[in-house]
Amino acid sequence: MTDALGDLQAVLRGLDAAEIAVSGGVDSLTLAEAAHSVLGARARMWHAISPAVPPEATVRTRARAGERGWALNVFDAGEFADPRYRANPADRCFFCKTNLYGAIAARTDGTILSGTNTDDLADWRPGLRAAAEHGVRHPFVEAGINKATVRRLAAHLGLGAIADLPAAPCLSSRIETGIRVEPELLALVHRAERLVADALAPRTVRARLRAAGLVIELDPDALDRAMPRRADLLASLVELTDRPVSFAPYRAGSAFLRGAAP
Repeated sequence: MTDALGDLQAVLRGLDAAEIAVSGGVDSLTLAEAAHSVLGARARMWHAISPAVPPEATVRTRARAGERGWALNVFDAGEFADPRYRANPADRCFFCKTNLYGAIAARTDGTILSGTNTDDLADWRPGLRAAAEHGVRHPFVEAGINKATVRRLAAHLGLGAIADLPAAPCLSSRIETGIRVEPELLALVHRAERLVADALAPRTVRARLRAAGLVIELDPDALDRAMPRRADLLASLVELTDRPVSFAPYRAGSAFLRGAAP
């Protein structure tokens, strides 16, 4: 752990100033904490709000910033004004991150940092192309740090429960490729996930909006616990939508249909 933290701090000390894109998840909050400890007021945090950002992520980011004295900027990155993003193509994330990094760059000339870690490089992430086009740096990658090490760093740096936060990509990731991203659909999947989370306390829950209906994906233990309560859960969920509702095992990125056209 000491070596990983030292490597990360060495990367950060090489910067005159840093503009950290903070989504409110464990990666970006850990990077923000580390950057603030090294750079102080020269580390500025940027948190974008939109219908695709879960409200709890914004609450978490504001709370941490207030506790630690971060210089936090909360802003609208403008992706919902971009028809390319709203069309929800297979590379939707490219347009999301293009708007995010472009909006930060328009407000500052500092080096933009992201919480990307080495595990992320094994996946197809169009957002990394947008990062490259905007000169964004990834300190965890430069320091050779993976997700498990990020979580250990979070605990070491005193982030408490944040270290154990489950992965929580933006709400648009729940909308099947090709279905237009609409604020009301994002609100639906968020309400559905909160309802199931309150009822079952699952490790993982995703409300996937597909052409065929709303699919609640759960980790194996939660799915087993859901089955005896299926009728009651369905009754609550159908109050949220007139779409067919079903349950399924969790599969990462299952709403993403690569190569699909909107």
